[in-house]
Amino acid sequence: MKIICVGRNYAAHAAELGNDKPKEPVIFLKPDTSLLKNNDPFYLPAFSNEIHHEIELLVKIKKEGKKVAQEYAHNYYDEIGLGIDFTARDLQSNLKENGLPWEIAKAFDHSAVISTFISKDSIDLANTAITLYKNDEIVQDGNTSNMLFSLDEIISYISTFFTLKTGDIIFTGTPSGVGPVAIGDRLRGTLDDQKMFEFDVK
Repeated sequence: MKIICVGRNYAAHAAELGNDKPKEPVIFLKPDTSLLKNNDPFYLPAFSNEIHHEIELLVKIKKEGKKVAQEYAHNYYDEIGLGIDFTARDLQSNLKENGLPWEIAKAFDHSAVISTFISKDSIDLANTAITLYKNDEIVQDGNTSNMLFSLDEIISYISTFFTLKTGDIIFTGTPSGVGPVAIGDRLRGTLDDQKMFEFDVK
C-alpha cells in the first residue's frame, strides 16, 4: 500500500508558510513505516527540534485505478478517516532553502497518524469540519469546503501518475494553524465533532 499526500490544499495554510497557491495538487509520498495507528503514542524524534502537527482528512482507496476520470473518482473510495502528517519543520525549511527534496522531513517513521475509517456517507464530504485539539485547546479548525482541490479532483490527478491500489491512503491536505508539539501534549482529532483519534506525544 502507498501513502500519498497532498500539500498546500488550503489557501490559508499555503499562506501561513509563505507558499503560493498551487495551480495543481502538490504530491509527495510516505512509506508504510511512517504509519502510526491505534492511538499509539508519538515519540518525538531526536533529529528534529521542531515537529509540527498537520491534521488532514484521509481517503482509503477500495479498488485499483489508473487515469481515473474525475466524474468516476467517487467510485474508488467508500471510507474516510482523519490523520496527522507530522512534519520536521526545521529540516524541511533548510532543505527547501537549498532546493533539495524534503522527504526526510515528511516521511520519517511514525509521521503518518491514521484513525479508524468510517463510511464516506456518514458525513458531508464537501462541508466537513476538521478540528485538532492540543491539550483540549483547538489549534487547527478547518473545513473541507475550503479545499482548493476536491477529493475527486485529487484522486483523478494522482491516478494520472500512480496506479491506485486497494488499501492506498491519501492525505488530502491540512488547514491553517499548524504548529509544534512537545513531550506531554495530548492530541485529539474530530470530524464534525466525532472523535477520530486521541493520543499522547512522548
